[in-house]
Amino acid sequence: MRRGRFLARFGVFAECLLTGVWIAVAALPLVTLPAALAAGAGHLRRTVEGEGTGLRSFAAALRAALRGGGWAAGLVYWAALALVGADLAFVRVLPVPGGRAAGALALLVALWATVTLLRAATAWRPGASWRALLPDAGRRALRDPAGSLLVVCGLAVVAASAWFSAPLALPALGLLPAATLAAEHRASTALADA
Repeated sequence: MRRGRFLARFGVFAECLLTGVWIAVAALPLVTLPAALAAGAGHLRRTVEGEGTGLRSFAAALRAALRGGGWAAGLVYWAALALVGADLAFVRVLPVPGGRAAGALALLVALWATVTLLRAATAWRPGASWRALLPDAGRRALRDPAGSLLVVCGLAVVAASAWFSAPLALPALGLLPAATLAAEHRASTALADA
């Protein structure tokens, strides 16, 4: 019994790592990142629920997410990060009063945008509109700070993996939708219990 449970959990972990590689390849054009994350979250969700899934279903979900506006969400996300980067560069170059606070606020905005994107990608289903998902995900990111912290910890694991060895960041990307799925499940369980 214990061995079977261990193997099942290890299987989910292995799927996370494989999904991370799929996400990395699908997100190479950068604007496809939200769609790749949505396809990865769907793959992991189906794996945990015991449904048959594989590369074909991941690719189908990726195409559907791109057709549903995933590329536009990617453009908006990268534009927001570019704005934050420009703000940080401006604060670093010019001695602006309150520059450190503005820099810290810019980093918090970048984290919030990333958590929002991850929560929207996890909530995405075929036929869903990214335009409707993003504002709701942004509100959930603010209303559920513990869940958002769980997602940020997933980001920290990916960053630490990349720092340790750049190739490790590719499979570690699968931990982002896994952490976000866990945060969303935790939030929905808390709502059901209330």
